[in-house]
Amino acid sequence: MTAPDSEPAGSTACARIDNVSKLFGSFAALRQVTAEFVPGRCYVVLGENGAGKSTLLRILAGLLRPSFGKVTVFGESEPQMARERIGYMSHAPMLYDELTAMENLNYFRSLYAGRACLTPAAALTQVGLDPALTRLVGQYSQGMRQRTSLARVLLSEPELLLLDEPFSNMDMDSARQMVALLEHFSHSSRTIILTTHQRELAAPIADFVLTLHAGRVASLEPGSPAAGLRRCGGESGSPIS
Repeated sequence: MTAPDSEPAGSTACARIDNVSKLFGSFAALRQVTAEFVPGRCYVVLGENGAGKSTLLRILAGLLRPSFGKVTVFGESEPQMARERIGYMSHAPMLYDELTAMENLNYFRSLYAGRACLTPAAALTQVGLDPALTRLVGQYSQGMRQRTSLARVLLSEPELLLLDEPFSNMDMDSARQMVALLEHFSHSSRTIILTTHQRELAAPIADFVLTLHAGRVASLEPGSPAAGLRRCGGESGSPIS
């Protein structure tokens, strides 16, 4: 995957993987995958269960090491060295059900001692939740839980958002609300890489669509023309070479 021709001269990728394979015993979750992700774009990664989508995100997040190949994130050859600039949202919400959203975010913000972060109230407001809500997270709908999880990720104001199945188990209305939130964030300089089975949901915000099959790159296509127009000041980007 290379940067689109419409990228400004001198722009650089925020993340690259070169000929990456990941083995779990004799099973190859990724097979010689090469990809490049440029700043300020939304990449939607598609594929069936077992295609390697989650493995790809975990490698970019520095949670897994590739068995072979090279990973570079924000110029660092070890993604762990760039972790402060990465936000990773997994399948699991990673929230405490017995706490309110504010209590959850106050706790997670305390883990970033000495570092500038959003306030919990600001993070919740960004995802469309009321910071004054006293209901416990365990009583939330799936859509509200996912939005609270996204607020947790946004606390550290990451430049690279890695979202693993953000629409998982949501009803259609909640999923569309999540898409609207991500569309808002994609107006900024953040890079978003998200996995999903639901291409039609993510289509409005996808600059590029990467499809994995059995751990290999099956295709890479330009995404929504509207997304390209929005980011290129009225002119859609050229196809990827």
